[in-house]
Amino acid sequence: MKRSRWEEARDWFILVIWKPLWEKDWKQEGRKAGEKVRNSDLPVQWKSRKKWILVAGLVICAAFVLFGAYLLLQGGEDKEGVKAADNKNQEQSQEPNQKQDQNQGTGLEEGSDQSEEVNTVPEVTDPRDAAFAVQSGNVPGTFEAGDEKVVYLTFDDGPSRNTERVLEILDRYQVKATFFITGQWPEYKAMIKEAYDRGHTIGLHTYSHDYAAVYSSVDAYFQDLWAAGELVKEQIGYVPCFIRFPGGASNTISANYAQGIMTQLVSLVQEQGFQYYDWNASSGDGGVCTTEELIQNSTSYSQNVIMLLCHDSGAKDNTVEALPAIIEYFQSQGYTFKAIDRESYVVHHGVNN
Repeated sequence: MKRSRWEEARDWFILVIWKPLWEKDWKQEGRKAGEKVRNSDLPVQWKSRKKWILVAGLVICAAFVLFGAYLLLQGGEDKEGVKAADNKNQEQSQEPNQKQDQNQGTGLEEGSDQSEEVNTVPEVTDPRDAAFAVQSGNVPGTFEAGDEKVVYLTFDDGPSRNTERVLEILDRYQVKATFFITGQWPEYKAMIKEAYDRGHTIGLHTYSHDYAAVYSSVDAYFQDLWAAGELVKEQIGYVPCFIRFPGGASNTISANYAQGIMTQLVSLVQEQGFQYYDWNASSGDGGVCTTEELIQNSTSYSQNVIMLLCHDSGAKDNTVEALPAIIEYFQSQGYTFKAIDRESYVVHHGVNN
């Protein structure tokens, strides 16, 4: 460790003042000096001043002693400062371990005063967290379309390698949308939170999107749906109340696996607090379409409230390419793009199984 000023002052005092004083016989030295003066050829007036020379020498020595004492005092303060700094460094080095021990604890120490707890800034939460979470007995939505011209842009089957591209386009046009997610590509699950953080709504579309598994029974459907819910909860902190059935509520493929299952599910999901959203407009990207065909299909609707079906799987590059033209068209027609919330218009298909 670097020497303090106290240590430097101490060494200076020993070498310059204390050691010469200790090692010399000043009485004998004084006699020798007196003899030299008396026997010298100096003028008489010089010899008469020898006492003043001695006094001057003593004054100089006293000044050295006082200066040394001053340095000692300053050095003492520096030494205390060094000690304090060392103690502070030791305390700081121990802080991480102490904090870790505190974090591992679950309560206050015995006899401690709860008023001494450190005040923490409350975590700011998104208002959607409580409003959009599934709540038994609280089914969202309205069936009144209203006069406002609105497009609800919805994307099924993601997140995928295309999700980031879709989000960039939505940001460019300042458009909000709704993503009905699956767990088909878990390597892209972080995009769920990314979409949510950018202001979009997250809904559930089942985890596997495997018709044979999802529609094999009522229990199988809810097991798959809640698996998707847990995936979303892992990313944004809650299970959303917005869902879309694979194939929509009107699908007939479910009859191949369980007769009448859709009739049961449309009631049961609402009993648990979910609302299902079908669509009244489609881009056509559920099949094979060119970019131009997707644009033509999507822009062929003119009703006040449009719930537009699109897909966000890795194979839907044409959808990504068509998206800017679709958005520009509806904006030019005076439509506003919104993400689904609890007050949004609900589209239900007729049930065919």
